[in-house]
Amino acid sequence: MKRYRIAALPGDGIGPDVTREALLVLEAAGERFGFRCDVREALIGGCAIDILREPLPGGTLEICLDSDAVLMGAVGGPKWDALPGAQRPEAGLLRIRSELKLFANLRPAIVFGPLRSASPLKEALLGDGLDLLIVRELTGGIYFGPRGRGGDGDETIAYDTEQYKKSEIVRIGRVAFEAARKRSKRLCSVDKANVLESSRLWRETMNALAGDYPDVALSHLYVDNAAMQLVCAPRQFDTIVTSNLFGDILSDEASQIAGSIGMLPSASLGAGTLGLYEPVHGAAPDIAGKDVANPLAAILSAGMMLRHSLGETEAADAVEAAVAAVIDDGFRTIDIAKDGRSAIGTRAMGQRVREALAT
Repeated sequence: MKRYRIAALPGDGIGPDVTREALLVLEAAGERFGFRCDVREALIGGCAIDILREPLPGGTLEICLDSDAVLMGAVGGPKWDALPGAQRPEAGLLRIRSELKLFANLRPAIVFGPLRSASPLKEALLGDGLDLLIVRELTGGIYFGPRGRGGDGDETIAYDTEQYKKSEIVRIGRVAFEAARKRSKRLCSVDKANVLESSRLWRETMNALAGDYPDVALSHLYVDNAAMQLVCAPRQFDTIVTSNLFGDILSDEASQIAGSIGMLPSASLGAGTLGLYEPVHGAAPDIAGKDVANPLAAILSAGMMLRHSLGETEAADAVEAAVAAVIDDGFRTIDIAKDGRSAIGTRAMGQRVREALAT
């Protein structure tokens, strides 16, 4: 039997609730398809600060580097908001992405047909559904550029610097072109090239790369227009590639188009097979432990892990099919329960997915 080493970082808030269900689905997938995941849990984020006084302990990083893949929950919450930036839970997330050299974030946004009513958009805009992929650059841009404060009193200034090297744009661009090539061969690059010098380099580089992918149609949008187009004509998009900051914003917008941020998984990838997989949603500490969080984004993130890091394509297809079947059968957590439907809890939704996976 094949065995895989999985680092599980449940994190804060609802992270442990949804990660638990994703791990149970991984176990069920292994039983069906003949592999086993050996899971080691570790601390990251606020819980790591509380216990070890740092958002990414060295032991956590060691476990991740010694694993085939990393499954993560969510980090953060108001409890730690007063801490300096470098000591907050989110600093652990940024650092692990950098330390694992994970520069490409894949965020699929799918509107399942039965969930069209959960989307705030008119069903006429969604057609039979929506399936788009946002490819977000993950270790460059304003989140990693020079930052600081200066001056004092009313003259205090704070700055964060948006900067990209051409090589960083090339590598994320190739990931996006390859992804588009496997989909409908349409790639939209989003920037702010009418204002930002970094975006001008971004657009120049994407245009140069397009020559290596003559079968992929490349288009460009400014980020403000792209945000508008996502809500007024979302079906024009298939694959979107953009910078770290713009990708963070647009993917959250896309999550609402899909009906709930609790439906969006993500995969953070680098040059090798080691990847970090996490739901897009936050820690939502107000509902932690109440058995109401939607685990489907975490479960679908586990499915992306099976596909991209473990090479278990058949199992990945089965997990995605199980989620679709549960939705088709009318089961909903509270965030996607519309039209008077009753809601089930986190554990019950995970159980339904495992049952569908076994059939």
